[in-house]
Amino acid sequence: VVLALTGAEPRALKLVGVLWAVYGLVVGFTSGVLEPVIDGFFHLMANAGLTRAGDGYSPIETLVARGHYQAAAEAYADRARNRPERVEATLRRAALLAGPLSQPETAAVELDSLRSAQLSSRDDLRIGLALVDLYEHRLHDPGRAMGELRRLIDRYPTAQGARRLRAALGELKAKRLSEDLV
Repeated sequence: VVLALTGAEPRALKLVGVLWAVYGLVVGFTSGVLEPVIDGFFHLMANAGLTRAGDGYSPIETLVARGHYQAAAEAYADRARNRPERVEATLRRAALLAGPLSQPETAAVELDSLRSAQLSSRDDLRIGLALVDLYEHRLHDPGRAMGELRRLIDRYPTAQGARRLRAALGELKAKRLSEDLV
């Protein structure tokens, strides 16, 4: 009706329709595709490095801090079922078992069974050192501690800290020898 009153030609109406359709496509593409992509990218960049994968161990450590040792040990066991977290969760559980729960034998068995799986050299060293600590301080078995130290030295002679392992083995031998002489 407005077009008839103004006297514009139908070609102008077609041009306005085409331009309006192009405008609709641009606005639709921008608001429907580009804005969510930009918002998602901004959200990703804003949170990069601020959140931990797997939520960390804070909830379990809170249980330990509150004195709920058995619940924390069970939570660590649950986390240990997840393959990427198995070593860390088992080491933390073993420390809890050997310490406040007074079950160092159970901790040693769990660490020993964990060591039977395919492990990286770093994880094997961590487990071995935890076993040495258990044998020496909690189970009072310096012979097994020395055996574990010897295994680590033989297996990783060029590893960083191998000199400290040899020194610790020497100290244990000297301590054992002095105890045997007395």
